[in-house]
Amino acid sequence: MKRFALASALAVLLALPAAAADYKILAPAAPGGGWDQTARSMQAALQDEKISGNVQVTNVPGAGGTIGLAQFVNQTSGDPSQLIVGGYVMVGAILTNKSPVTLDQVTPIARLTGEYEAIVVPAASDIKDMAGLVEKLKANPGGVSWGGGSAGGTDHITAGLIAKAVGVDPTKVNYIAFSGGGEALAAILGGQVTVGISGYGEFASQIQAGTLRLIGISSDERVAGIDGPTFKEGGVDVAIQNWRMVAAAPGLSDAQKAAVTADIDKLAKSDSWKKVLADKGWADTYLAGDAFKEQLGKDVAATAAILKEIGLVQ
Repeated sequence: MKRFALASALAVLLALPAAAADYKILAPAAPGGGWDQTARSMQAALQDEKISGNVQVTNVPGAGGTIGLAQFVNQTSGDPSQLIVGGYVMVGAILTNKSPVTLDQVTPIARLTGEYEAIVVPAASDIKDMAGLVEKLKANPGGVSWGGGSAGGTDHITAGLIAKAVGVDPTKVNYIAFSGGGEALAAILGGQVTVGISGYGEFASQIQAGTLRLIGISSDERVAGIDGPTFKEGGVDVAIQNWRMVAAAPGLSDAQKAAVTADIDKLAKSDSWKKVLADKGWADTYLAGDAFKEQLGKDVAATAAILKEIGLVQ
């Protein structure tokens, strides 16, 4: 009888759905920027889709994400509940800051999104288009201040590539780095910098409200849903796409890594996440597993080459 009761109880337990995992997501930047938006969008979608029962987001800003990355690597080993968002910006910051902690020390899970760079000016600016920006840049490179994210990140790289493309020494670019999108936006709106440069999503509401003017976007062709010319249309032969990823803690077992990857796969294919991508203007560049790990290695090598080319890394 006892054996039958035990078997029955076991059958009931096996029939129950597995408990949803809890996650803690580290956004290695201040609130308001792309990584923070990514982490909080993941938080909402994971919970809305019942993929996770509870998701917490923590912000650890500084040094292009490398402060948060170091904390993550040093404090989370073997814990499958811990995730960190990162991307192209972090790759550049690791190189420019000579960070002792690198992406080799985390467990890559997936590339989630891609986003084009946008250049904006306050509505009252005398710069009306890319041609106007290039004219000022050629006349006085240091007189044009660029407000964007971390030094060595996608924003900084894009500014350097633009200067190089129009015949200006990229090492003369007057780039002012901010640790979060909120700080950068306040500086742009307040006229403390000449132009702002970041992912389109960080400026979208101000562009739509008319307080910022979009003068160029870094895509090869015009982007559906974005009313603005490409850099190339403005005479600047530069195209670049930022990307964002999620990684797990170091030291996970194969089973733990597989479970986290399965949850992120459900997230990436969910209706909630598709709505996030549409609302934010983010491209779906989902790539997971070994394919992402291989691509990440290629991206690190390519970024190192670009940073050397524009003088940000020796």
